[in-house]
Amino acid sequence: MTDPTAADRAELEVMVEAFFRSFTSGEGTAERLDVLRKLFLPEAVIVRTCGDEPAVYSVEEFIAPRQELLEGGTLVSFSEWPVNGRIDIFGDIAHWWGSYAKEGVQNGEAFTGRGMKSMQFIRTLDGWRISAAAWDDARPGLRL
Repeated sequence: MTDPTAADRAELEVMVEAFFRSFTSGEGTAERLDVLRKLFLPEAVIVRTCGDEPAVYSVEEFIAPRQELLEGGTLVSFSEWPVNGRIDIFGDIAHWWGSYAKEGVQNGEAFTGRGMKSMQFIRTLDGWRISAAAWDDARPGLRL
């Protein structure tokens, strides 16, 4: 018997990969970030914690500063990718929980980082969309 969620899982895995691929510096940045607008519900909520007061963004509030940073020339050779994650699906809702890594050169200094992200998905008439995302980065006192 085939898993009735196999097609959903495959679609969600493609979306997770596209989400992370959006955060790559270099040629095509605007196009990759535009993919985020298609992945998210227009009303989605994105939250960054990272040891500070949580910052809550709308889709456009989230994309605009990242586009400026990725295209501005101070951040180069940057990429971010999922390391390990899992997808849970129930009917028309799904969740991705996993670790990610990032690396790049900012203001001439090479850096790497890791963290955890959570993405919630809902099925719409147009297919799966991200309804919410949140992340926290590893730091002193908080390790993966």
